Amino acid sequence: MDIQKNLKEVLAQLPPNVRLVAVSKFHPNEAVEAAYAAGQRVFGESREQELSLKQAALPKDIEWHFIGHLQTNKVKYIAPYIAMIDAVDSYKLLAEIDRQAGKCGRVIPCLLEIHIAEEDTKYGFTFDSCRQMLEEGSWRELKNVTVSGVMGMATNTDSEDEIRREFGRLRDFFNELKERFFSDCDTFREISMGMSHDYPLAVEEGSTMVRVGSKIFGERVY
Repeated sequence: MDIQKNLKEVLAQLPPNVRLVAVSKFHPNEAVEAAYAAGQRVFGESREQELSLKQAALPKDIEWHFIGHLQTNKVKYIAPYIAMIDAVDSYKLLAEIDRQAGKCGRVIPCLLEIHIAEEDTKYGFTFDSCRQMLEEGSWRELKNVTVSGVMGMATNTDSEDEIRREFGRLRDFFNELKERFFSDCDTFREISMGMSHDYPLAVEEGSTMVRVGSKIFGERVY
């Protein structure tokens, strides 16, 4: 498995304005080190315990993204160092991140996870519930989080049209939120969509951040 070669191939396909989150979950430290040696600095993990072990052992200039479903009781463990929490799916979680970030004297960038897929996954705001949460306005009081954009995962399907439609809907929703709630906010700028199997489509549909794992590291080691 040539991680460095794979990484370079993925990066070669990304325009300069699209950031790569290398999804290292379930892969050993050596895999992260290989990608790091090739210049990659942004990595994504989805389990607090695995992330904490890696964060302690690996270079300190790595930007760790938490990309999975985050339970509120785990926030305190990652708040001191996490660079971004990519999957905020409730106001309750956002408020807890704010609280724990405050204790660390930090401001943590967060993405709102929007449920765009046909699959009946459990997590993510619907378009309506996200609008409602933002309209209620309590988030404006939170001083230790920044809402930096949206994140969504397309249906796992072979239909490119379906995937494009879902990515297009997320991009349109981002534009709507930008206009309605974040027009004066430079930090609201990320549309995180696209994974190993569909990131080229996501980039065409306006993604600013892709999360690629197996295409770089190979299949996961469970």
